[in-house]
Amino acid sequence: MKVNRIVRVVVTSVVLVLGTNAAWSVQAEELVIGTASRAGVYFQVGQAICRLLSTDTRQSEVNCQALPTDGSIYNLRQIRAGKLQLGVAQSDWQYHAVNGSGVFKPVGPDTELRALFSVHGESFTVVARRDADIQSFDDLRGKRVNIGNPGSGQRATMEVLMKAKGWDKKVFSLANELSASEQSLALCHDRVQAMVYIVGHPNASVAQAVNLCDAIIVPVMGPVIDQLLADNPYYAHTQVPGGLYPGNPRPVSTFGVKATVVTSSRLSPDTVYLLVKTVFEHLDDFKKQHPAFAGLEAATMIKEGLSAPLHEGALRYYREKGWL
Repeated sequence: MKVNRIVRVVVTSVVLVLGTNAAWSVQAEELVIGTASRAGVYFQVGQAICRLLSTDTRQSEVNCQALPTDGSIYNLRQIRAGKLQLGVAQSDWQYHAVNGSGVFKPVGPDTELRALFSVHGESFTVVARRDADIQSFDDLRGKRVNIGNPGSGQRATMEVLMKAKGWDKKVFSLANELSASEQSLALCHDRVQAMVYIVGHPNASVAQAVNLCDAIIVPVMGPVIDQLLADNPYYAHTQVPGGLYPGNPRPVSTFGVKATVVTSSRLSPDTVYLLVKTVFEHLDDFKKQHPAFAGLEAATMIKEGLSAPLHEGALRYYREKGWL
């Protein structure tokens, strides 16, 4: 998406009354929250943040809209470039951005990247047509597979896993590069036999594939996965819960990451304080915005999946609450 189509979130001067009745104001700043495909949970994270800001009675001057983007890596690059002020990103790509590793090695560490909090867990999910005879990740060899669009976290993580397996795109009969919003329809039309997605569950796109295309969720496990997790602390074993989707009654083992909300140290501490305060004061409302948010707890949100330093404004609020 072109930068000139970015929807601006204008935060005008907002006066907060603290517990001590002391008041301070947030200077006008423009915020842009980068998410991912409208079909994914990242977009719902952005929408939930904006909804809380717009409905909080103290934030009557805030006009907030979430921005669909190409995903984690795009968001991190645009934050670094100053074209996004906030973004949602996978915890593994947050780690690589702040350390200058992986796809960020050519540009080096982003020393200004800052974390706010993590959100839901995300599972590396392989969805396959039942008639494709795919029972494990290794069965993707020789199949038509959507590996994700360049710039997305799912594509980059798929490439990490392919490298660990010693694979390249030639192991597939077709390696498609569709976005998350396009892949379920391609699966239903048999243009691809399987798709990969890193996402919180339940997910509407996965549900569409399962309901309309007689698809199943495939386990991703084995010695290569175990070693990948041992070498990379931002990954963890996860399960897609059983019973969420028709035809998938039992939990499916795989691995995953955390969705995180990040920004730059350049963003005003007062603005960040305002945002995290609003989210955590209305956390119960936030959790109702999507089923993937149901198990969120403040104690884990401010610690898990965060490789970048906490932003000064977030740190101020967490210390006030006695959480850190």
